Amino acid sequence: MEQVETSERAPARRVGRVVRHPSPREYVRIAVVLAVVTAAEVAVYYVDWVHEHGLLIPLLFLFALIKFSLVVLWYMHLRFDSRTYARFFVMGLAGALTLYMAVLLMFRTFSG
Repeated sequence: MEQVETSERAPARRVGRVVRHPSPREYVRIAVVLAVVTAAEVAVYYVDWVHEHGLLIPLLFLFALIKFSLVVLWYMHLRFDSRTYARFFVMGLAGALTLYMAVLLMFRTFSG
């Protein structure tokens, strides 16, 4: 069984059988960053310049990618778990994106 170290100065990588785990302070920091990114998403929607230059969708995708990455890495613990779990997650994500693109292209083809 692996020991989990929760101190702020815990090693960032595996050392023997000790695995670093985020502290409550780190969880709060990530939550604040997520709140700031969400506020930026809402603010970007109300900026006319962004709409005029067609940047709304790319910016919202960028913000979504940032939030997705933070949630997966910290709250789902992929940053601190075995690389095997990360590989399974990435394979599932790649499969889902491939399926999404296939369906998107299929409906575009058959829409007339």
